[in-house]
Amino acid sequence: MDLTSLHLGGIQLHSMKRLTLCIDCSDEPGLIARVTGVLHRHGGNIVENGEYVDPESRRFFMRTAVEDVKDPDLLLRVLKTELPEIATIRLQDPSNKRVMLMATREPHCLGDLLIRAAYGDLPMDVCGVIANHEDMRSLTESFGVPFHFCSHEGRSRDEHEVQVGKILDEVKPDLIVMAKYMRILSTDFIRRYPNRILNIHHSFLPAFIGANPYRQAWERGVKIIGATAHFASENLDEGPIIAQDVTPVSHHHRPKEMARNGRDVEKRVLARAVRLVLEDRVVVTGNKTVLFE
Repeated sequence: MDLTSLHLGGIQLHSMKRLTLCIDCSDEPGLIARVTGVLHRHGGNIVENGEYVDPESRRFFMRTAVEDVKDPDLLLRVLKTELPEIATIRLQDPSNKRVMLMATREPHCLGDLLIRAAYGDLPMDVCGVIANHEDMRSLTESFGVPFHFCSHEGRSRDEHEVQVGKILDEVKPDLIVMAKYMRILSTDFIRRYPNRILNIHHSFLPAFIGANPYRQAWERGVKIIGATAHFASENLDEGPIIAQDVTPVSHHHRPKEMARNGRDVEKRVLARAVRLVLEDRVVVTGNKTVLFE
């Protein structure tokens, strides 16, 4: 039994009224009844619930929002005895999580997330912005958020990532969001934060790779443009997908207009993905995700 550590942000567990319970285990009859029975016996009131069984792997996934659990630590121990031997259980505080944003020179995704956080639209505490250029400093600091400039000039990728890693080690964010951070992360770096780094990219990949993807798309006469938000993985832009969306375009759209529309889709998709992760609605299974929306 793998009991994942509780992400409680320093809050006393017994003082909380609402928790999110996430379960991932092999499927067998009676699982829902067993879990809900344990919750009932421990005073838990279920306010939201979702289940899914993967038809190929026969994995059972469950997300339950529960209030008024008398003793969460005891609840975890009892669930351990009720569920199959190999299982993952997460019991988490859904209140604001600490999020580190990473940026380069584009403001649309970064600015959107900062606004949403500042006005309570996303349940997160932005603990800082790491950038490899100074361009986003004024935007970041206008929200009272610390800005960490980590130049990559004259440094190898390993040296640069050591610098970034020191900041992350000090801040200890729950989630890292690449808000158009245009540096390729190494495999070793990604492995330090499994399923904790979110990335966003336009959905032309792999069709139009490299510089000026929107001009390439315009030259080919594409009819839709879109964006994909995913967890960063060892294979560039191939991690488990969390959210996607598209918007139509036509021959009337010039490359600049297509790029503008693309930026709008990117920030919308990234914000949706961040929300899903923060609310514990994303379960990674293999190289895909199960979403409880």
